[in-house]
Amino acid sequence: MILEAIMRHLRGGVLTFCALGAASAVFSACGSPATPAATTAVTKVCQQVSAVLSDGPDQGADPIGYAEAQVLPLRQIHTADRDLRAAIDALASAYQQFFQSDGTKATADAVSRAGHTLNAICPGAVS
Repeated sequence: MILEAIMRHLRGGVLTFCALGAASAVFSACGSPATPAATTAVTKVCQQVSAVLSDGPDQGADPIGYAEAQVLPLRQIHTADRDLRAAIDALASAYQQFFQSDGTKATADAVSRAGHTLNAICPGAVS
């Protein structure tokens, strides 16, 4: 009888231990870094963004023409990564507003903020 009680107690402890171990594995997987495939996909999109932004008029000589030239190519970049998609869209929208406003300070600031956000995901993409 005592042996049965000890075995029940141990079995309960083992089940609790197994449940905690399984939960720990699930939670640690949630906090783990992106999978290599996802990282590779983001890297490829970042390379596309850099390539788009290196094309067009000289940004220093013609900032308004440069902004206009970036809108459509940026919008044509596709990615499944929501944060990267939002950052690309924000930059394209900021460039469009900059072009439409003929380069006001407020829209220039919006371009700068959007570029900073995109650079956080794609370091060095926006110069």
